[in-house]
Amino acid sequence: MTRKEKAAYIIDVLESIYPEVPVPLDHQDPYTLLVAVLLSAQSTDVRVNQTTPLLFARASTPEDMAKVPVEEIRDIIRPVGLSPTKAKAIRRLSEILVEEHGGRVPRDLEALERLPGVGHKTASVVVSQAFGIPAFPVDTHIHRLMYRWGLSTGKNVVQTEKDAKRLFPEELWNKLHLQIIWYGREYCPARGWDLEKDVITRKIGRKSVLKDYEKKKGGRK
Repeated sequence: MTRKEKAAYIIDVLESIYPEVPVPLDHQDPYTLLVAVLLSAQSTDVRVNQTTPLLFARASTPEDMAKVPVEEIRDIIRPVGLSPTKAKAIRRLSEILVEEHGGRVPRDLEALERLPGVGHKTASVVVSQAFGIPAFPVDTHIHRLMYRWGLSTGKNVVQTEKDAKRLFPEELWNKLHLQIIWYGREYCPARGWDLEKDVITRKIGRKSVLKDYEKKKGGRK
Protein backbone atom coordinates (compact mmCIF):
# COMPACT_ATOMS: atom_id res chain seq x y z
CA MET A 1 0.00 0.00 0.00
CA THR A 2 1.43 3.39 -1.01
CA ARG A 3 1.54 6.33 1.39
CA LYS A 4 -1.31 8.00 -0.51
CA GLU A 5 -3.40 4.83 -0.22
CA LYS A 6 -2.57 4.63 3.48
CA ALA A 7 -3.62 8.26 3.92
CA ALA A 8 -6.96 7.63 2.20
CA TYR A 9 -7.57 4.57 4.38
CA ILE A 10 -6.74 6.53 7.56
CA ILE A 11 -9.13 9.32 6.59
CA ASP A 12 -11.97 6.86 5.99
CA VAL A 13 -11.46 4.97 9.26
CA LEU A 14 -11.08 8.08 11.40
CA GLU A 15 -14.15 9.67 9.85
CA SER A 16 -16.18 6.56 10.67
CA ILE A 17 -14.96 6.54 14.30
CA TYR A 18 -14.96 10.30 14.89
CA PRO A 19 -17.53 11.99 12.61
CA GLU A 20 -17.65 14.73 15.23
CA VAL A 21 -14.46 15.41 17.13
CA PRO A 22 -14.24 17.51 20.31
CA VAL A 23 -11.45 19.99 21.00
CA PRO A 24 -9.54 18.52 23.98
CA LEU A 25 -8.93 21.80 25.81
CA ASP A 26 -11.88 23.69 27.28
CA HIS A 27 -11.98 27.36 26.25
CA GLN A 28 -14.37 30.19 25.48
CA ASP A 29 -12.47 32.27 22.91
CA PRO A 30 -9.07 32.58 21.17
CA TYR A 31 -7.41 34.06 24.26
CA THR A 32 -8.51 31.36 26.70
CA LEU A 33 -7.53 28.73 24.10
CA LEU A 34 -4.09 30.30 23.75
CA VAL A 35 -3.53 30.21 27.50
CA ALA A 36 -4.87 26.65 27.79
CA VAL A 37 -2.56 25.37 25.04
CA LEU A 38 0.41 27.11 26.62
CA LEU A 39 -0.43 25.44 29.94
CA SER A 40 -0.72 22.01 28.28
CA ALA A 41 3.01 21.80 27.55
CA GLN A 42 4.39 18.76 29.42
CA SER A 43 1.03 18.36 31.17
CA THR A 44 -2.24 16.58 30.46
CA ASP A 45 -5.42 18.05 29.01
CA VAL A 46 -7.34 16.72 32.01
CA ARG A 47 -5.10 18.60 34.43
CA VAL A 48 -5.27 21.75 32.33
CA ASN A 49 -9.07 21.58 32.14
CA GLN A 50 -9.18 21.28 35.92
CA THR A 51 -6.94 24.32 36.35
CA THR A 52 -8.15 26.83 33.75
CA PRO A 53 -11.58 27.46 35.36
CA LEU A 54 -9.77 28.69 38.47
CA LEU A 55 -7.41 30.86 36.43
CA PHE A 56 -10.12 32.31 34.19
CA ALA A 57 -12.35 33.02 37.17
CA ARG A 58 -9.55 35.36 38.25
CA ALA A 59 -8.88 36.80 34.78
CA SER A 60 -10.18 35.72 31.37
CA THR A 61 -9.04 38.59 29.14
CA PRO A 62 -5.58 39.96 28.31
CA GLU A 63 -6.48 43.26 29.99
CA ASP A 64 -7.40 41.57 33.26
CA MET A 65 -4.58 39.01 33.19
CA ALA A 66 -1.99 41.75 32.66
CA LYS A 67 -2.98 43.16 36.06
CA VAL A 68 -2.63 39.88 37.98
CA PRO A 69 0.72 39.44 39.79
CA VAL A 70 2.91 36.72 38.32
CA GLU A 71 3.09 35.06 41.75
CA GLU A 72 -0.68 34.73 41.89
CA ILE A 73 -0.85 33.24 38.39
CA ARG A 74 1.92 30.82 39.39
CA ASP A 75 0.06 29.66 42.48
CA ILE A 76 -3.13 29.00 40.51
CA ILE A 77 -1.46 27.06 37.70
CA ARG A 78 0.99 25.12 39.90
CA PRO A 79 -0.80 21.75 39.30
CA VAL A 80 0.02 21.78 35.57
CA GLY A 81 3.77 21.95 36.17
CA LEU A 82 6.47 24.41 35.07
CA SER A 83 4.39 27.08 36.78
CA PRO A 84 7.12 29.75 37.23
CA THR A 85 7.94 29.81 33.52
CA LYS A 86 4.35 29.51 32.35
CA ALA A 87 3.12 32.22 34.74
CA LYS A 88 5.70 34.71 33.44
CA ALA A 89 4.77 33.85 29.85
CA ILE A 90 1.02 34.24 30.46
CA ARG A 91 1.49 37.60 32.19
CA ARG A 92 3.88 38.97 29.55
CA LEU A 93 1.95 37.73 26.49
CA SER A 94 -1.19 39.29 27.97
CA GLU A 95 0.62 42.60 28.26
CA ILE A 96 1.85 42.34 24.67
CA LEU A 97 -1.63 41.52 23.38
CA VAL A 98 -2.91 44.70 25.06
CA GLU A 99 0.03 46.87 24.00
CA GLU A 100 0.50 45.68 20.43
CA HIS A 101 -2.69 43.90 19.33
CA GLY A 102 -5.54 45.85 20.89
CA GLY A 103 -6.23 43.04 23.35
CA ARG A 104 -6.91 40.54 20.56
CA VAL A 105 -5.14 37.31 19.73
CA PRO A 106 -3.51 37.68 16.29
CA ARG A 107 -4.59 35.30 13.54
CA ASP A 108 -1.09 35.31 12.05
CA LEU A 109 1.13 32.32 12.84
CA GLU A 110 4.35 34.33 12.96
CA ALA A 111 2.85 37.00 15.22
CA LEU A 112 1.67 34.27 17.60
CA GLU A 113 5.09 32.61 17.62
CA ARG A 114 6.67 35.89 18.74
CA LEU A 115 4.64 35.82 21.95
CA PRO A 116 6.40 34.53 25.12
CA GLY A 117 5.88 30.82 25.71
CA VAL A 118 4.23 30.30 22.33
CA GLY A 119 6.01 27.87 20.03
CA HIS A 120 5.05 26.66 16.59
CA LYS A 121 2.77 23.90 17.84
CA THR A 122 0.87 26.20 20.20
CA ALA A 123 0.46 28.81 17.46
CA SER A 124 -0.75 26.14 15.01
CA VAL A 125 -3.37 24.90 17.48
CA VAL A 126 -4.68 28.43 17.99
CA VAL A 127 -4.96 29.35 14.31
CA SER A 128 -6.62 26.04 13.46
CA GLN A 129 -9.01 25.67 16.40
CA ALA A 130 -9.79 29.33 17.12
CA PHE A 131 -9.78 30.77 13.60
CA GLY A 132 -10.30 27.79 11.28
CA ILE A 133 -7.06 28.49 9.40
CA PRO A 134 -5.56 25.27 7.99
CA ALA A 135 -2.72 23.99 10.18
CA PHE A 136 -1.45 20.59 11.31
CA PRO A 137 -0.17 20.85 14.89
CA VAL A 138 1.94 17.80 15.72
CA ASP A 139 1.81 16.58 19.31
CA THR A 140 3.31 13.40 20.77
CA HIS A 141 0.33 11.29 19.64
CA ILE A 142 0.50 12.41 16.00
CA HIS A 143 4.29 12.09 15.99
CA ARG A 144 4.03 8.52 17.31
CA LEU A 145 1.25 7.44 14.96
CA MET A 146 2.79 8.94 11.83
CA TYR A 147 5.87 6.83 12.58
CA ARG A 148 3.96 3.66 13.47
CA TRP A 149 1.94 4.02 10.26
CA GLY A 150 5.07 4.37 8.15
CA LEU A 151 4.13 7.88 7.02
CA SER A 152 7.11 9.71 8.54
CA THR A 153 10.62 8.92 9.73
CA GLY A 154 9.86 9.99 13.30
CA LYS A 155 13.14 11.92 13.51
CA ASN A 156 11.52 15.16 14.66
CA VAL A 157 8.12 16.89 14.78
CA VAL A 158 9.14 19.39 12.09
CA GLN A 159 9.59 16.58 9.57
CA THR A 160 6.44 14.85 10.78
CA GLU A 161 4.42 18.02 10.17
CA LYS A 162 5.84 18.40 6.66
CA ASP A 163 5.03 14.77 5.85
CA ALA A 164 1.47 15.10 7.21
CA LYS A 165 0.83 18.24 5.19
CA ARG A 166 2.11 16.59 2.03
CA LEU A 167 -0.02 13.48 2.51
CA PHE A 168 -3.36 14.80 3.72
CA PRO A 169 -5.65 17.29 1.92
CA GLU A 170 -5.39 20.80 3.37
CA GLU A 171 -9.15 21.09 3.82
CA LEU A 172 -9.02 18.15 6.27
CA TRP A 173 -6.04 19.24 8.39
CA ASN A 174 -7.94 20.96 11.19
CA LYS A 175 -10.31 18.08 11.83
CA LEU A 176 -7.88 15.30 10.99
CA HIS A 177 -5.16 16.30 13.45
CA LEU A 178 -7.76 16.11 16.25
CA GLN A 179 -9.04 12.76 14.98
CA ILE A 180 -5.50 11.34 15.03
CA ILE A 181 -4.94 12.65 18.58
CA TRP A 182 -8.10 10.97 19.85
CA TYR A 183 -7.29 7.75 18.00
CA GLY A 184 -3.79 7.76 19.48
CA ARG A 185 -5.17 8.12 22.98
CA GLU A 186 -7.88 5.49 22.65
CA TYR A 187 -6.46 2.88 20.26
CA CYS A 188 -2.73 3.44 19.75
CA PRO A 189 -1.20 4.72 23.02
CA ALA A 190 2.48 4.78 23.85
CA ARG A 191 1.91 2.42 26.80
CA GLY A 192 -0.56 -0.42 27.17
CA TRP A 193 -0.96 -0.64 23.40
CA ASP A 194 -3.26 -3.46 22.22
CA LEU A 195 -2.77 -4.02 18.50
CA GLU A 196 -5.96 -6.10 18.33
CA LYS A 197 -7.98 -2.94 19.02
CA ASP A 198 -5.85 -0.78 16.72
CA VAL A 199 -7.38 -1.48 13.32
CA ILE A 200 -5.35 1.15 11.45
CA THR A 201 -1.87 0.08 12.59
CA ARG A 202 -2.81 -3.58 12.26
CA LYS A 203 -3.56 -3.02 8.57
CA ILE A 204 -1.03 -0.41 7.44
CA GLY A 205 1.59 -0.26 10.21
CA ARG A 206 5.31 -0.06 9.59
CA LYS A 207 6.62 -3.62 9.33
CA SER A 208 9.41 -3.06 11.84
CA VAL A 209 6.91 -1.65 14.36
CA LEU A 210 4.59 -4.63 13.96
CA LYS A 211 7.49 -7.05 14.21
CA ASP A 212 8.77 -5.35 17.37
CA TYR A 213 5.26 -5.42 18.88
CA GLU A 214 4.91 -9.17 18.28
CA LYS A 215 8.39 -9.77 19.66
CA LYS A 216 7.60 -7.90 22.88
CA LYS A 217 4.22 -9.56 23.13
CA GLY A 218 5.85 -12.96 22.81
CA GLY A 219 8.29 -12.04 25.55
CA ARG A 220 5.43 -11.17 27.90
CA LYS A 221 3.74 -14.55 27.58
